[in-house]
Amino acid sequence: MSVNQWMSLLGLANRARKVISGEELTIKEIRNGKAKLILLSADASINTAKKVTDKCKSYHVPYKLVENREILGHAIGKEARVVVAVLDDGFAKKLKSLLD
Repeated sequence: MSVNQWMSLLGLANRARKVISGEELTIKEIRNGKAKLILLSADASINTAKKVTDKCKSYHVPYKLVENREILGHAIGKEARVVVAVLDDGFAKKLKSLLD
């Protein structure tokens, strides 16, 4: 799987306003049932990773690990991001298939 494919798709989702980033917002959207897929950077702190993955498990939201926070942030045209939530089913499905 090429890194660029999922990154450009995430960028597209971001421009479509179907992406939010940041730990607090992401957890809020998981609770609201709006988050369809969580992208977590592999270099997230242990606490953040645990908090996010536990939330995902209890709300049955799929999550995928990506290489690092720089790549994740870059994909949505921002500074380094540790966690990103995709709020759209279509984008989430496609991203999942690209990241599998």
